[in-house]
Amino acid sequence: MSLLLMPKATAVWLVDNTMLTFIQIGEFCKLHELEVQAIADGEVAVGIVGLDPVTNGQLTAKEIERCEADPIARLKIAKSDIPQPVARQKGPRYTPVSKRADKPDAIAWMLKNQPDLTDAQVGRLIGTTKPTIKAVRDRTHWNSSNLQPRSPVEVGLCTHLELHDAVVLAVTRAEKKRPKGEVVEAEVVEAEPAPFMHPATPEDEAASSSIKTADALFKKTDEPEEVEEVAEPTIAQIWPGDKTESA
Repeated sequence: MSLLLMPKATAVWLVDNTMLTFIQIGEFCKLHELEVQAIADGEVAVGIVGLDPVTNGQLTAKEIERCEADPIARLKIAKSDIPQPVARQKGPRYTPVSKRADKPDAIAWMLKNQPDLTDAQVGRLIGTTKPTIKAVRDRTHWNSSNLQPRSPVEVGLCTHLELHDAVVLAVTRAEKKRPKGEVVEAEVVEAEPAPFMHPATPEDEAASSSIKTADALFKKTDEPEEVEEVAEPTIAQIWPGDKTESA
């Protein structure tokens, strides 16, 4: 979808020359309704000359008449017959003149710290050529004695994200090319013995047995003791009556 040229100037022309509502003009020109009203009141866009959207091909007279007859309708921008600019194809990265002298330093840094990167990747990141990369690698560059390896991110030739993506891609390709039987050597770190894991001694065994005994005693004492049930005394036992022997 093509964008509207000079939206405020177009809004000024539509306010002065049409019967469109503020909402219709605001939505077409990407302006707030109150801003369009302020333009009509002369509070905003003072001194801006109106731009006729019909003359420059962004609107048609029929489209304006259609929306004037129906306040709910919305203006639609006309399709332009003017050919649109073609996007620039991918090619060498443009580098400002002030940073071109830093390219050899960045190449030296990448050859030293990122050997998995190909010459094509280095060229795309920094915006240089393969002969220059080869000259820095072979130390045949005219300024080899004065080169100071510096990160391309530091000198502003690429972003950290671009460098990270390129390194990840290079490492992935290197892993795929490596033979399956080849094992990459890794540093072996001796594990330190865990603390308090000395061989058990008779004293330790005795201490552990005493701890178990104490735990058993505590467990027994914590359990509720069984209480013997005592039968409640009867009334005859509490108030014994007079016993008379029968004659």
